[in-house]
This record gives sequence, structure tokens and C-alpha cells, in this order.
Amino acid sequence: MGLEKTLVLLKPCTVNRGLIGEIIGIFEKKGLRIAGMKMMQLDDAILEEHYAHLVGRPFFPGLKRSMMATPVVALALEGVDAIEVVRQMAGPTNGRKALPGTIRGDYSVSGQQNIVHASDGPETAKAELARFFKPEEILEYSLCTMGSLYASDEY
Repeated sequence: MGLEKTLVLLKPCTVNRGLIGEIIGIFEKKGLRIAGMKMMQLDDAILEEHYAHLVGRPFFPGLKRSMMATPVVALALEGVDAIEVVRQMAGPTNGRKALPGTIRGDYSVSGQQNIVHASDGPETAKAELARFFKPEEILEYSLCTMGSLYASDEY
């Protein structure tokens, strides 16, 4: 246990559908702290770095076009076990396979237009946060609700 930070990208399909506030609200209602947030237009360089493991795949050009269709919203979220919590909240990558009650299960019917990207582990989260945020863009502050979100020995 312990506080950790993770990256979430609200994808262009989220922006196009006018769901930015709604999806951010889901994370806030859960009790995750927004440590950083910005809207940005992704370019070839950042997408080829972010999806380096997919660059050679036949679907990569379509993925890249999709991720450049509109700006994305990058979030640095913090909470106890935030990486796992966010992954559970997001649900499986393919929205058709995601259960109702998850973000993808409630808002997606696609494997690619699936609302959010979420870091999949501690090392990935660290690298992805550094890719999308400068150190000074991730802010440290305390939520006054911490005592209502967690027991004192959890954080």
C-alpha cells in the first residue's frame, strides 16, 4: 500500500463525445487526487514513443490517426494503489468485453475508441508520467478529505 501516481489519457473519442468532465468526475468521486492535468495535441514523436511496442503492427497508423484526431487530456492521478484502482475502474481494453460499471463498460463499444489510456504498472506509470508531464506540472498538495477516504494507516 501507499500513495502512488499514475497516468490517464482521456482519448480523442472522449473529447469528441463531450465526456471530459464526466470521466474526470468518476475518478474524483472515487477519491483519486488530480496531481496534474493538461490538454495537449499529440504528435508523431510522442505517439511513436508511447506506443513503441506497437509501431510495427499493421493497425498502428490508424491508432496514430485516432490519437491525433483531437487533443487529449492528460491526468496525473494519485491515491493508495492508484495504478490498480484506475485499471479496475477502466475495465478491459475492449469496451465490448468490459463489464457495466467500468468506464469502458459504460462508455465504449470499441477496442481502440475506448475512452481512456491507463498506465499498467509502476515502471510504466513513472515513464508515462515523465513523457506527458514536466516535473513542475505534477503538484503536491493534500486533500482535506484524506481522513474520510482512507484509514490513517493506509496512507
